[in-house]
Amino acid sequence: MIPLHKDNQEEGVCPICQESLKEAVSTNCGHLFCRVCLTQHVEKASASGVFCCPLCRKPCSEEVLGTGYICPNHQKRVCRFCEESRLLLCVECLVSPEHVSHHELTIENALSHYKERLNRRSRKLRKDIVELQRLTAQEEKKLQALQQWLGQLEAMPAEVARILDISRAVTQLSSLVIDLERTAKELDTNTLKNAGDLLNRSTPQKLEIIYPQLEKRVNELLLQP
Repeated sequence: MIPLHKDNQEEGVCPICQESLKEAVSTNCGHLFCRVCLTQHVEKASASGVFCCPLCRKPCSEEVLGTGYICPNHQKRVCRFCEESRLLLCVECLVSPEHVSHHELTIENALSHYKERLNRRSRKLRKDIVELQRLTAQEEKKLQALQQWLGQLEAMPAEVARILDISRAVTQLSSLVIDLERTAKELDTNTLKNAGDLLNRSTPQKLEIIYPQLEKRVNELLLQP
């Protein structure tokens, strides 16, 4: 195990992972650690029932991890994420009748699982956006040819509306991709509960009219675990 160095505190380095502090949290004694690193330390220390600062070994409270890491019902550290209820659970929650039959993930596995799903969704939607943009260019080319033939855009309301619908779909999907990528980057226990809602956000309603095959692919993606 890499030894912990007090000097690293002045350099903004986590004494546990020896890297730059990420979501820094301070123990009761004032030492700084990455939130994830300290959470993993607490998980290991929970077996002995005593949580001490990894650096100076002084006793600490689990509340230093933040409200997102403490069960509001039992005031104990959360250790699992329930996929059915999308709630963070402590050891007492796990044995309650409400959650006995549910599927739970460890916090670490839940963060990894949902981050991968968010990133996978954004990659797929980016490909669909490119396809829609290609379709837009194709429709605009057809519209130009029709305009030269008919001479007026007013005579082609369906074609104009189709292009506008595609453009709106691109805008909405682009916004969804931005939200997916931001959530994946900032994912922690406080945002984990909202990750499922974001993954289930619907695509533009008119997408099926615009491009049925693309809509089918997007909807299939939304249902992927």
